[in-house]
Amino acid sequence: MEHCHPNISYWTLHGLWPDKGIDCNSSWHFNASQIEDLLPDMEKSWPDLLHPTSTGFWKYEWHKHGTCAARAASLNSQHKYFSKALELYHKVDMDGYGTCTCAHTPYTTFSQIEGVIENFYGVKPKIQCIHPSKNADAQILGQIEICFNPDFTLLDCDKQGDWDKLMAVDKASGFSVCDHDKPVYYPPLS
Repeated sequence: MEHCHPNISYWTLHGLWPDKGIDCNSSWHFNASQIEDLLPDMEKSWPDLLHPTSTGFWKYEWHKHGTCAARAASLNSQHKYFSKALELYHKVDMDGYGTCTCAHTPYTTFSQIEGVIENFYGVKPKIQCIHPSKNADAQILGQIEICFNPDFTLLDCDKQGDWDKLMAVDKASGFSVCDHDKPVYYPPLS
């Protein structure tokens, strides 16, 4: 967290994750030349926050999740996988509706964040936080997950249904479900 890319002041894409899929095809190697036309958008929208000039993060996402997503015809190549993830990222534009309704404070409540997203998109997100310590007075907003049906229409994250069999979201290391009763530190995005 302390060594992140300092010039990002907007929500970025973390990934498009098949449910329960981990390294489905380890022989299908990442090849950046297959997504050269996507690289300018990926560098901005899906940056590696720790190593901005590296393709290592995308390689990791492809090996862990993309090779599993490739079971779907609409995602059965590196180009299709990465371009669909970018398309969905732009579709949900997390910066475009002002998630935080806080007045002059970086703290808000879980229900405020969830409510703004539900009102804007009509679906319930999965919101994850970082818990600095068990005795901390607040938690830090870490990640907002938006779920989709297999046809890529928006879906309540708590109603995954058939999506469980093909595509959904993954739990990112270091994040867990937010405590509904603790204030959420929502870092100001300038």
